[in-house]
Amino acid sequence: MTYGALLAEGKTKQIFAHPTNPDWAVIVSKDAITAGDGARRHVIPGKGALSGATTANIFTLLVRNHVPTHFVERLSDTDMVVQRCQMIPIEVVTRRHATGSYLRRHPEFTEGHRFEPLVVEFFFKDDANHDPLMRVDELIQANITDKSTIEHITIIAKNVFEILERTWHAQQVTLVDMKIEFGRTNAGELVVADVIDNDSWRLWPQGNKDQMLDKQVYRNMREVTDEGLAQIKGLYATVKEYTDTWV
Repeated sequence: MTYGALLAEGKTKQIFAHPTNPDWAVIVSKDAITAGDGARRHVIPGKGALSGATTANIFTLLVRNHVPTHFVERLSDTDMVVQRCQMIPIEVVTRRHATGSYLRRHPEFTEGHRFEPLVVEFFFKDDANHDPLMRVDELIQANITDKSTIEHITIIAKNVFEILERTWHAQQVTLVDMKIEFGRTNAGELVVADVIDNDSWRLWPQGNKDQMLDKQVYRNMREVTDEGLAQIKGLYATVKEYTDTWV
Protein backbone atom coordinates (compact mmCIF):
# COMPACT_ATOMS: atom_id res chain seq x y z
CA MET A 1 0.00 0.00 0.00
CA THR A 2 1.21 3.49 -0.84
CA TYR A 3 0.42 5.87 1.99
CA GLY A 4 -0.69 9.48 1.84
CA ALA A 5 0.98 12.52 3.36
CA LEU A 6 3.00 12.34 6.55
CA LEU A 7 0.64 13.73 9.20
CA ALA A 8 2.91 13.58 12.22
CA GLU A 9 6.16 12.06 13.42
CA GLY A 10 7.12 11.17 16.96
CA LYS A 11 10.22 9.69 18.51
CA THR A 12 9.17 6.12 17.77
CA LYS A 13 6.48 6.31 15.08
CA GLN A 14 5.24 8.03 11.94
CA ILE A 15 1.59 8.70 11.09
CA PHE A 16 0.48 8.84 7.46
CA ALA A 17 -2.82 9.68 5.81
CA HIS A 18 -4.67 6.60 4.62
CA PRO A 19 -4.63 6.55 0.80
CA THR A 20 -8.39 6.04 0.36
CA ASN A 21 -10.25 6.70 3.61
CA PRO A 22 -10.06 10.24 5.06
CA ASP A 23 -11.26 8.97 8.46
CA TRP A 24 -8.30 6.59 8.78
CA ALA A 25 -4.54 6.90 9.17
CA VAL A 26 -1.57 4.52 9.16
CA ILE A 27 0.83 4.29 12.11
CA VAL A 28 4.31 3.02 11.26
CA SER A 29 6.56 1.98 14.15
CA LYS A 30 10.21 3.03 13.90
CA ASP A 31 13.33 1.31 15.20
CA ALA A 32 14.09 4.14 17.62
CA ILE A 33 14.15 3.84 21.40
CA THR A 34 14.31 6.87 23.67
CA ALA A 35 14.32 7.82 27.34
CA GLY A 36 14.52 10.96 29.45
CA ASP A 37 12.26 13.04 27.16
CA GLY A 38 14.43 12.00 24.23
CA ALA A 39 17.75 12.93 25.87
CA ARG A 40 18.85 9.33 25.41
CA ARG A 41 18.07 7.82 22.04
CA HIS A 42 19.29 4.89 20.00
CA VAL A 43 18.25 2.80 17.03
CA ILE A 44 17.68 -0.94 17.41
CA PRO A 45 17.21 -2.53 13.97
CA GLY A 46 14.03 -4.59 14.05
CA LYS A 47 12.54 -2.92 17.13
CA GLY A 48 9.81 -1.27 15.08
CA ALA A 49 8.53 -4.64 13.89
CA LEU A 50 8.54 -6.02 17.45
CA SER A 51 6.79 -2.96 18.89
CA GLY A 52 4.31 -2.71 16.04
CA ALA A 53 3.34 -6.38 16.27
CA THR A 54 2.97 -6.10 20.05
CA THR A 55 0.74 -3.04 19.67
CA ALA A 56 -1.50 -4.79 17.13
CA ASN A 57 -1.76 -7.84 19.40
CA ILE A 58 -2.74 -5.68 22.37
CA PHE A 59 -5.35 -3.71 20.46
CA THR A 60 -6.79 -6.91 19.00
CA LEU A 61 -7.22 -8.25 22.54
CA LEU A 62 -8.83 -5.01 23.72
CA VAL A 63 -11.27 -4.92 20.80
CA ARG A 64 -12.20 -8.54 21.52
CA ASN A 65 -13.01 -7.41 25.06
CA HIS A 66 -15.23 -4.56 23.78
CA VAL A 67 -12.85 -1.72 24.65
CA PRO A 68 -13.34 1.29 22.36
CA THR A 69 -10.08 1.82 20.45
CA HIS A 70 -8.91 3.48 17.25
CA PHE A 71 -7.55 0.18 15.87
CA VAL A 72 -8.81 -0.89 12.44
CA GLU A 73 -6.40 -3.53 11.13
CA ARG A 74 -2.81 -4.72 11.10
CA LEU A 75 -1.07 -4.38 7.75
CA SER A 76 2.33 -5.73 8.76
CA ASP A 77 4.51 -6.03 11.85
CA THR A 78 5.34 -2.31 11.63
CA ASP A 79 2.17 -0.84 10.10
CA MET A 80 -1.41 -0.63 11.34
CA VAL A 81 -4.51 1.21 10.18
CA VAL A 82 -6.31 3.32 12.78
CA GLN A 83 -9.15 5.77 12.91
CA ARG A 84 -7.99 9.37 12.82
CA CYS A 85 -8.35 11.01 16.21
CA GLN A 86 -8.18 14.38 17.84
CA MET A 87 -5.83 13.42 20.63
CA ILE A 88 -6.49 14.48 24.22
CA PRO A 89 -3.13 15.82 25.47
CA ILE A 90 -2.96 13.60 28.54
CA GLU A 91 -0.98 10.48 29.39
CA VAL A 92 -3.04 8.28 31.69
CA VAL A 93 -0.94 6.16 34.04
CA THR A 94 -2.59 3.29 35.89
CA ARG A 95 -0.67 1.70 38.77
CA ARG A 96 -1.11 -1.60 40.59
CA HIS A 97 2.26 -1.52 42.36
CA ALA A 98 4.40 1.33 43.68
CA THR A 99 7.73 1.81 41.94
CA GLY A 100 9.78 4.38 40.04
CA SER A 101 8.64 7.99 40.06
CA TYR A 102 5.64 7.19 42.25
CA LEU A 103 7.94 6.11 45.08
CA ARG A 104 10.02 9.25 44.68
CA ARG A 105 6.87 11.32 45.09
CA HIS A 106 5.46 9.09 47.84
CA PRO A 107 8.33 7.73 49.95
CA GLU A 108 5.83 6.54 52.55
CA PHE A 109 5.20 3.50 50.33
CA THR A 110 7.57 0.56 49.91
CA GLU A 111 8.77 -0.87 46.60
CA GLY A 112 6.11 -3.09 45.10
CA HIS A 113 3.30 -1.98 47.41
CA ARG A 114 0.03 -3.20 45.88
CA PHE A 115 -2.75 -0.69 45.26
CA GLU A 116 -6.33 -1.82 45.59
CA PRO A 117 -8.14 -0.11 43.95
CA LEU A 118 -5.87 0.95 41.11
CA VAL A 119 -4.19 4.35 41.26
CA VAL A 120 -4.88 6.49 38.17
CA GLU A 121 -2.77 9.57 37.43
CA PHE A 122 -2.87 12.15 34.65
CA PHE A 123 0.15 13.79 33.02
CA PHE A 124 -0.29 16.77 30.69
CA LYS A 125 1.63 16.20 27.47
CA ASP A 126 4.03 19.12 27.46
CA ASP A 127 7.60 18.17 26.50
CA ALA A 128 8.99 21.57 27.47
CA ASN A 129 7.81 21.01 31.04
CA HIS A 130 8.50 17.25 31.16
CA ASP A 131 4.83 16.17 31.04
CA PRO A 132 3.78 17.43 34.49
CA LEU A 133 1.48 15.47 36.77
CA MET A 134 -1.85 17.28 37.14
CA ARG A 135 -4.86 16.78 39.39
CA VAL A 136 -8.28 16.36 37.83
CA ASP A 137 -9.41 19.78 39.04
CA GLU A 138 -6.30 21.37 37.49
CA LEU A 139 -7.00 19.72 34.13
CA ILE A 140 -10.56 20.99 34.18
CA GLN A 141 -9.61 24.52 35.29
CA ALA A 142 -7.00 24.71 32.53
CA ASN A 143 -9.65 23.67 29.95
CA ILE A 144 -7.52 20.69 28.94
CA THR A 145 -10.55 18.46 29.31
CA ASP A 146 -13.84 18.28 31.20
CA LYS A 147 -15.16 16.32 34.16
CA SER A 148 -17.29 13.93 32.11
CA THR A 149 -14.40 13.05 29.79
CA ILE A 150 -12.04 12.44 32.73
CA GLU A 151 -14.60 10.17 34.38
CA HIS A 152 -15.05 8.22 31.14
CA ILE A 153 -11.27 7.98 30.60
CA THR A 154 -10.77 6.69 34.13
CA ILE A 155 -13.33 3.91 33.68
CA ILE A 156 -11.80 2.82 30.36
CA ALA A 157 -8.21 3.03 31.65
CA LYS A 158 -9.00 0.81 34.64
CA ASN A 159 -10.75 -1.68 32.37
CA VAL A 160 -7.77 -1.77 29.98
CA PHE A 161 -5.39 -2.37 32.86
CA GLU A 162 -7.49 -5.15 34.37
CA ILE A 163 -7.87 -6.94 31.02
CA LEU A 164 -4.13 -6.85 30.43
CA GLU A 165 -3.35 -7.65 34.06
CA ARG A 166 -5.43 -10.85 33.89
CA THR A 167 -3.85 -11.81 30.58
CA TRP A 168 -0.31 -11.31 31.86
CA HIS A 169 -1.14 -13.05 35.15
CA ALA A 170 -2.11 -16.16 33.17
CA GLN A 171 1.46 -16.12 31.83
CA GLN A 172 2.91 -15.60 35.33
CA VAL A 173 3.95 -12.02 34.60
CA THR A 174 2.98 -9.09 36.83
CA LEU A 175 1.72 -5.95 35.12
CA VAL A 176 3.04 -3.27 37.47
CA ASP A 177 1.82 -0.07 35.80
CA MET A 178 1.13 1.28 32.34
CA LYS A 179 0.37 4.44 30.38
CA ILE A 180 -2.15 4.92 27.60
CA GLU A 181 -3.57 7.81 25.61
CA PHE A 182 -7.02 8.73 24.38
CA GLY A 183 -8.53 10.57 21.45
CA ARG A 184 -11.86 11.31 19.83
CA THR A 185 -12.62 9.94 16.40
CA ASN A 186 -14.11 12.08 13.66
CA ALA A 187 -17.47 10.69 14.81
CA GLY A 188 -16.80 11.96 18.34
CA GLU A 189 -16.23 8.59 20.05
CA LEU A 190 -13.76 8.52 22.94
CA VAL A 191 -11.24 5.75 22.23
CA VAL A 192 -7.92 4.36 23.40
CA ALA A 193 -5.48 5.69 20.82
CA ASP A 194 -1.80 6.03 19.89
CA VAL A 195 0.21 2.84 20.59
CA ILE A 196 0.57 0.39 23.47
CA ASP A 197 3.82 -1.53 23.31
CA ASN A 198 6.76 -2.54 25.49
CA ASP A 199 7.54 1.14 26.12
CA SER A 200 4.12 1.58 27.74
CA TRP A 201 4.33 -0.53 30.88
CA ARG A 202 6.39 -2.30 33.50
CA LEU A 203 6.41 -6.11 33.44
CA TRP A 204 7.92 -8.23 36.22
CA PRO A 205 7.98 -12.01 35.57
CA GLN A 206 6.88 -13.85 38.71
CA GLY A 207 6.62 -10.42 40.32
CA ASN A 208 10.43 -10.15 40.27
CA LYS A 209 11.66 -6.66 39.41
CA ASP A 210 15.16 -8.01 38.73
CA GLN A 211 13.77 -9.86 35.69
CA MET A 212 11.87 -6.92 34.17
CA LEU A 213 10.97 -7.23 30.50
CA ASP A 214 10.26 -3.61 29.59
CA LYS A 215 11.98 -0.36 28.60
CA GLN A 216 13.01 0.36 32.17
CA VAL A 217 16.05 -1.83 31.51
CA TYR A 218 17.14 0.70 28.87
CA ARG A 219 16.43 3.64 31.18
CA ASN A 220 18.52 2.05 33.93
CA MET A 221 21.62 1.46 31.81
CA ARG A 222 24.51 3.62 32.99
CA GLU A 223 26.19 3.20 29.63
CA VAL A 224 24.44 1.95 26.51
CA THR A 225 26.50 -0.57 24.54
CA ASP A 226 25.82 -2.72 21.51
CA GLU A 227 25.52 -5.69 23.86
CA GLY A 228 23.01 -3.76 25.96
CA LEU A 229 20.93 -2.85 22.93
CA ALA A 230 20.92 -6.49 21.85
CA GLN A 231 19.62 -7.37 25.32
CA ILE A 232 16.83 -4.81 24.94
CA LYS A 233 15.87 -6.21 21.57
CA GLY A 234 15.68 -9.66 23.14
CA LEU A 235 13.24 -8.38 25.77
CA TYR A 236 11.04 -6.81 23.09
CA ALA A 237 11.10 -10.08 21.15
CA THR A 238 10.07 -12.01 24.27
CA VAL A 239 7.14 -9.67 24.94
CA LYS A 240 6.05 -9.88 21.30
CA GLU A 241 6.10 -13.69 21.54
CA TYR A 242 3.98 -13.58 24.69
CA THR A 243 1.42 -11.30 23.05
CA ASP A 244 1.34 -13.41 19.88
CA THR A 245 -0.51 -16.00 21.97
CA TRP A 246 -3.30 -13.49 22.69
CA VAL A 247 -4.62 -13.34 19.12
